[in-house]
Amino acid sequence: MPSAIPLATYRLQLTADFDFDKAAAVVPYLNALGITHLYASPVMKARKGSTHGYDTVDHSQFNPELGGEAGFARLSDALKQHDLGLIIDFVPNHVGVHFADNPWWLDVLEWGQTSPHALAFDIDWDLLPHRARGGVLLPILGSSYGEALERGDIALRYDPDEGSFSAWYFEHRLPIAPERYGELLRMSVKEADAAETEAGKRLLSLAARYTGLRRPNRKEAPGFKAELKEIAGSADIIARGLDAYRSGKDRPAQTLALHHLLERQNYKLGHWRLASSDINYRRFFDVNGLAGLRVEDASTFAATHRLVKQLVADGRLQGIRLDHIDGLRDPAQYCQRLRRLVRDAQGNTKPFYTVIEKILCEHEKLPHFAGIQGTTGYEWMNVITQVLVDAKGLEALDETWRQISNRPPRLAPYVKDAKRRVLETLLTSEFTVLTRLLARIANGHYSTRDFSADSLRQALELYVLHFPVYRTYLTHSGPTALDRKLIDDTIAHARAEWFAADEGIFDFLRDALTMDLLKPGRPPHSAPRVRRFALKVQQFTGPMMAKSLEDTAFYQFHRLLALNEVGGDPASHGLTIPAFHEAMRARAREWPQGMTATATHDTKRGEDARARVAALSEIPGEWTSAVSRWKVLNAPHLALHGNLRAPSATFEYMLYQTLLGAWPLEGRDAGFVERIQAYALKAAREGKEETSWLNPHEAYETGVRDFIEKILDRALSGEFLQALQTLARRVALLGALNSLSQLTLKATLPGVPDFYQGTEYWDLSLVDPDNRRLVDFAARQAALGSLEVPDWSGLTKSWPDGQLKLAWTRRLLKLRNELADVFAQGDYQPLVVRGAHADHVIAFSRRHGRATAIVVVGRQFAPFTQAGREWPTLEGFDATVDISGYTAPGLAGNELPLAQAFRDFPAAVIEARAASAIRHARKPARA
Repeated sequence: MPSAIPLATYRLQLTADFDFDKAAAVVPYLNALGITHLYASPVMKARKGSTHGYDTVDHSQFNPELGGEAGFARLSDALKQHDLGLIIDFVPNHVGVHFADNPWWLDVLEWGQTSPHALAFDIDWDLLPHRARGGVLLPILGSSYGEALERGDIALRYDPDEGSFSAWYFEHRLPIAPERYGELLRMSVKEADAAETEAGKRLLSLAARYTGLRRPNRKEAPGFKAELKEIAGSADIIARGLDAYRSGKDRPAQTLALHHLLERQNYKLGHWRLASSDINYRRFFDVNGLAGLRVEDASTFAATHRLVKQLVADGRLQGIRLDHIDGLRDPAQYCQRLRRLVRDAQGNTKPFYTVIEKILCEHEKLPHFAGIQGTTGYEWMNVITQVLVDAKGLEALDETWRQISNRPPRLAPYVKDAKRRVLETLLTSEFTVLTRLLARIANGHYSTRDFSADSLRQALELYVLHFPVYRTYLTHSGPTALDRKLIDDTIAHARAEWFAADEGIFDFLRDALTMDLLKPGRPPHSAPRVRRFALKVQQFTGPMMAKSLEDTAFYQFHRLLALNEVGGDPASHGLTIPAFHEAMRARAREWPQGMTATATHDTKRGEDARARVAALSEIPGEWTSAVSRWKVLNAPHLALHGNLRAPSATFEYMLYQTLLGAWPLEGRDAGFVERIQAYALKAAREGKEETSWLNPHEAYETGVRDFIEKILDRALSGEFLQALQTLARRVALLGALNSLSQLTLKATLPGVPDFYQGTEYWDLSLVDPDNRRLVDFAARQAALGSLEVPDWSGLTKSWPDGQLKLAWTRRLLKLRNELADVFAQGDYQPLVVRGAHADHVIAFSRRHGRATAIVVVGRQFAPFTQAGREWPTLEGFDATVDISGYTAPGLAGNELPLAQAFRDFPAAVIEARAASAIRHARKPARA
């Protein structure tokens, strides 16, 4: 049986090209590597062709493209055979909609608010303007509604197998409300001139039996459809008759008929650009094809988690990763329900490993949720990076960035500007829902009715602009003290920027956000509206921060790209070793079982590309000089048209860092130019400066693409490429050393190390989709077999081939398995380092009882490698680690010289014994 809490997890991205069977085939390799739990991307049925699985369309079944239930069973058997556990990535917040594959969504389109699934979606039914009936906006059209109608892109069809009518826009199915079926049958019989035929008479008779408002209703509709499809010859009549609705520029009557029919549906078709301003269902961020689920509704929770419960009960699921927890209305309630579900399924005898995808901003603490062991580890990825960079070099890079961007090296102004941009473009509709709701609350009592809708919108906008984290966690009972302080502080910052008369508007906004409006003795306001507003604001600020920070500011602020990582601070000044130790001691106390990641499917660049870029902080002078020279060499390749410069100066600076991070170690990558071009296009559009997804600037994008092609063409840019390759070799060596330190820390710090697919070799990938390419597991498995007894000296000489990292990964995981209690339950104790180079060493012990692991990791290797020109000469390391109180074979005395610890390469994990056992009271594992 695998351990309840993993010792090491391995993330696999499942797709049609890498399905359950192919995952099962690599299980023996993962077992040999030392992995205890396979951590899989979403396995429920997703949109056909999905490359990630986050567009789930049916939570009740396995994805048939991955192999369905039978394929999952084979994977489950393989895991059981090799004693590995399974953790799945689960998406409770949203589902894929539109197209024709989500049965719940199609039912809502057909039946509107009377659909039993209407409560599952977060739809504001009454917000569509100029419309007599409620409905949901479907922003799926590639042109204006009028153009699509007149071109005949929207076609009415009859399905004789179902007895149902739907409008179709290419691959999008739009069910027609059954209450319009009678009208359709009468029109079809008339158009087909079939009133006197037997089939025509039966069709008219069927239509005549269902008269009156909203008929056939939901109870009657199945019988209506069954009778319709049984009428012999009906399909032929209807096929001919639907010509009455075949729109076209030269068919005004038919176009108008189709338009009138569509206007009487439970939806309204619109151009995709309308989504930013008019959409009335909650989305995942700004993705129109992903609609938010109301898992706070008990029936929705039960239906979407039925398969999960069955897998837990069957012993085929040992853990779960909860995607986008901040999207949920009440994460605390959700986690309580999930824990109850797990206990009902497996009993309360052992913990069930549960982690959440939660982005923590700098200095933000993770709230405690029932049954949660921690996060997926973004925050620890950034802590590791920040302790490895050179803080002195960051000061020099501040000045470089100031000169290139002509802006101060402060992130806050970038984020604030990005938030304004996102509010005005991407998330306007969601913000409008909130401001309308706030205005209705204010209008509900005479004491607040004079707060105008416009003033309330401006006040709420200032609040959102100054809100410093992703969200608060209010429940129906109100805010915690921490959330109340966060709201109060944000209100104070917003009020400071308010230049109109205040007259209590910010006090009213604060009391609405905290739900203090509902306290006894206060003027009465609508309790459902106030609660809905306060809880919906929380669901809005998360996407707002994500789109502004991760997906905009991170692509504008390029001081050092290694710091531009999910949950990180691009303006960070690094982390001192004492501060790092304090953070790890706190983690050992509070979250010892959360994940530690260094790469995920969502990171902005591969873990080793990031480690390379971090090394630029060690050679800031050389880097700045190189960039200055490269800009001169590549100036002829810039696209200059009037005020247009492609790429911009800041984007060019970003490109040079990207090239160094991703530069192939051995030989030329045939697709390298195309990969960099694809990355640059995404980065430029995400940055929303010269171009964007909403409004692409073709000339700028062409200029960037051509610039990359020219500077990577040896015939055109030989001198630049020679200089780039020379520096890239040095940065690659410094980066490899950083990577080994990063890997060692990940595997030995408090927490569960997570390995993203393929990263046991050097990971020089870029942002998705580049980091989701297929992995050559056969090569890795063959290499692992040849590394039973590693020749560390030989491996360091051939370090570019990646086998050094693979061997060290297995060595670390072997130690984790052998010293399972030490790493899973042990405390964390910093060790004192003395000597001239003490600041280049991170040393600590992990200890459980007397069993101990002493960990020594080097950092900032430039002084010991001639700035990346040679493998470090460790005899020059003037530092010793104080190991008083510990003994180990081969160690004598109380001091461990670094030259001895770093005998193989600049990281060491030594199995030792403590002189005496110290008992520490530990928290029980969260069930």
